[in-house]
Amino acid sequence: MDYQAAYSFLTAQGKDYQITPESFLSRLQQGKPPVPGQVTNILVALKMVFGDLQGAESIDREVMTSIYLVAYESRRAFMAGVRAGVLWPPLLDEDIDRIGLGVKSILTGIWHEQ
Repeated sequence: MDYQAAYSFLTAQGKDYQITPESFLSRLQQGKPPVPGQVTNILVALKMVFGDLQGAESIDREVMTSIYLVAYESRRAFMAGVRAGVLWPPLLDEDIDRIGLGVKSILTGIWHEQ
């Protein structure tokens, strides 16, 4: 996955989640688990963006919006599902933590092992 593919994927999963019915956020907000491999692809895309932004002085607003939404809104949707009694896959909570660490890595410039 190159930077452009990572950017496009994260945009579909984050900023454009409302127009992408099978996006990570759309599925979580509907009380559905992620599509198999979706979390792994998000983590790979975050690592690609991290690598591409090493040494950069700024982060593109579109990229920032997308990664913020993937990290923050996925946690909110997960917790709303917990309160509503959704039976999430057993590792989804940890996966969402890993996504948050990936975003933190991009913002701090230091990769946080997941």
